[in-house]
Amino acid sequence: MRLSGGTAAIVLAAIGLIAGSAYLLTPAPLVVDTVQAVRGPLEVTTSEEGETRSKERFVVTAPVSGRLMRIGLREGDLIEAGQVLAELAPLPLSAREQEEVRARVAAARAMHREALERVRHAAEDYAQAQRERQRIDRLVRERFLSPQAGEQAANLGITAGNELAAAQARASAALEEVRVAEAGMLALRELKGGSSSMVAVTAPVAGAVLELPERSERIVSAGTPLLTLGDPHDLEIVAELLSTEAVKVQAGMPVHIDGWGGDAQVRGKVRRVEPHAFTKVSVLGIEEKRANVIIDVIEPPAQLGDGFRVIARIRLWRAENALKIPVSSIFRCEAASWCVFSVVNGRAARREVRIGHRNAEEAELLDPLPEGLQLIRYPSNKLADGQRVIERSIP
Repeated sequence: MRLSGGTAAIVLAAIGLIAGSAYLLTPAPLVVDTVQAVRGPLEVTTSEEGETRSKERFVVTAPVSGRLMRIGLREGDLIEAGQVLAELAPLPLSAREQEEVRARVAAARAMHREALERVRHAAEDYAQAQRERQRIDRLVRERFLSPQAGEQAANLGITAGNELAAAQARASAALEEVRVAEAGMLALRELKGGSSSMVAVTAPVAGAVLELPERSERIVSAGTPLLTLGDPHDLEIVAELLSTEAVKVQAGMPVHIDGWGGDAQVRGKVRRVEPHAFTKVSVLGIEEKRANVIIDVIEPPAQLGDGFRVIARIRLWRAENALKIPVSSIFRCEAASWCVFSVVNGRAARREVRIGHRNAEEAELLDPLPEGLQLIRYPSNKLADGQRVIERSIP
């Protein structure tokens, strides 16, 4: 059937209108950035602020109560083992305290004399037991006594020897008690003679002065910390990691140390993870469970000292030739699944992938993808499966 010219024009106009409406209603293709999965090194780290400290710190305290003379040292001064660090003039005692000291010394000396007498008595008993054993052994050999008598004599000799050893130990303990009691006579001698009986505080080890709370002369009680010694170049780092991160850390893991202010690359190694966690309130007021991770510093720079702030990056895992993709290209498609959008024939195609280790920038891809497959980076919520896209590759 042939259409008239007017009818044909109307039909063509209708077809054009329908085609134009379809074109206008069809979503415009999205411009997307695409990348490919590549192979290369991939590592997973956990980082946290830490603080350096000398491995062996020695807090030197006042051995007795008294007047501490002014300390002439300063922080950073090198110290030799046995060097005099400070001097103390013991406080004079009251009349009652003087009598107590004298009585304590007299009692200690009397106990020591008694212990020595017990040692002599035990020694005589042991010697007698040895002589008796020799006689009984001879009679047993001549069959005048039974072997049981010889066993009893041997047991008595062993018992006497043990009693002698115990008596000697008690005598040694009594002598130490005498020395402890006589130490209290320093203040008495100062009070009677008018001369200053100074007590010298010496360095237990060689090192440097790390902390000196107060240099001025003052009255201190026994046990008051005077200064802290240590080696400022034998350092370790204490980093407080969240307990959920600390369980991933093991001794021997390598550590990269930065954020300390210098340009040198500083390396470290995890020595141990302390088994006890503690509660710490964050700057946002949230209670967190944290655990201390102790890190040895390998060849610390000379500028790095005790108590410095650093950032410790602990390497938890590393692969030299991992198949990896940017984490910006993956998203959760189900409760426990990861998905990506690829580009197939100009359209977005969603596919599920298996992800292994990942860090803040890259993720390990456990299953290989088809050669040359382009993945969409930063997929938006507007992107749907089958939607037309225009690629823009990212090197």
